[in-house]
Amino acid sequence: MSVSSPPRPRAVASAPRRRGAPRRARWRVLGKEDADVLFLYVLTRAGLWTTAYGATWLFPPDSRTHHAASPLSAWQQWDWWHYLRIAQEGYFPGDLRPGMEGWDNREAFFPGFPFTLRAVHAVVPDWAAAGLLVSFVAGAVSVLALARIARDHVAHPDAGRRAVLFFLLSPCAVFLAAGYTEALFLAFALPAWLAARRRSWPLAATLAALATTVRVSGLFLAAALAVHFLTTVRAHRDGRALPWLLLPALPPLAYSWYLKSRTGDWMAWKHAEERGWYRDFHTPWEAWRTTWEAAFHHTTSTGYAIEFQAELLAMVLGLVLTGFLLFRRRWAEATYTGLALVALGTSYWYMSLPRATLLWWPLWVVLASWSLRAPRVRTAYVCLVAPLMTLCALTFLTGRWAG
Repeated sequence: MSVSSPPRPRAVASAPRRRGAPRRARWRVLGKEDADVLFLYVLTRAGLWTTAYGATWLFPPDSRTHHAASPLSAWQQWDWWHYLRIAQEGYFPGDLRPGMEGWDNREAFFPGFPFTLRAVHAVVPDWAAAGLLVSFVAGAVSVLALARIARDHVAHPDAGRRAVLFFLLSPCAVFLAAGYTEALFLAFALPAWLAARRRSWPLAATLAALATTVRVSGLFLAAALAVHFLTTVRAHRDGRALPWLLLPALPPLAYSWYLKSRTGDWMAWKHAEERGWYRDFHTPWEAWRTTWEAAFHHTTSTGYAIEFQAELLAMVLGLVLTGFLLFRRRWAEATYTGLALVALGTSYWYMSLPRATLLWWPLWVVLASWSLRAPRVRTAYVCLVAPLMTLCALTFLTGRWAG
């Protein structure tokens, strides 16, 4: 009786493929979904850089010029100069102090981004290019994390790509590419949230601490992590991780201590915001009324008025989002967006709320989920919102206020 077996030549021929497969797998760090997300990210970055190039030719400061400015100059607007001065000079150059003539209230800006900019400048000599590189790399990390968060929430293979699409075509998406704090903050905050969802509390707390070096919004993230911990805790497994949740408070405390040693004021950064940007406390209805008057009572120029109209719309959007999260019992995310609304909605008037929508990752996940149930949502978003992104980008890149 004979026993059949696979022919020897076939076994030998297949051996190299079996040995080679693990080697190829080791090189395959990112999955297909991640590669698609990065392709979308690079494509939208190319679109924004092309817009910046066109802006320097079509909208020069002097309409009679025959020589366009460097495309890098289009990215050097508004808050960028604060980050640049901190990176170049530190917070208190020479004998200058808050309250002196010509002081620029730079202590309102947390040190994470300026210090990162200074470090990258050691390799990239041009400051503007260094700032763009920081945001480019940080933005790539952010979209990968956002896509994975979306896939965690929505059991659909296209959820991550859709969330990233809505995020990258949002009206204020230009600030993700500019030398600003949004991309770097999200590069820490979104992986922190992803780690928290996997109950990797030390990693989540460490990343959240890095986020608080970039923006005070990191404290809102820390509060969301604490709520998520309390609502998902398993005492026998997670109880010992509780002290880690205090870690994100250390960078703001250290920064406040540094400012106290130089100015005698523990809250110097907050008082700088009040002096420079009218972020002193007002009731929510006072802030709404003041913003409404600036938007519709013809007390400001049209360029600023429409920005205040966008501030009002962003506040309404934030309230609807927070209400939806509470309705769905997503307590931690509601805590994050709710604290952001309280912080931005209790100043003299609303300022930078449209930019803040970039930091509300639940918004992009909710939109992705909605579009999967109602396919026309994606088409409507691209047709109606994407043009606003181009308009906002041109506004910023030509030196107008696009808060």
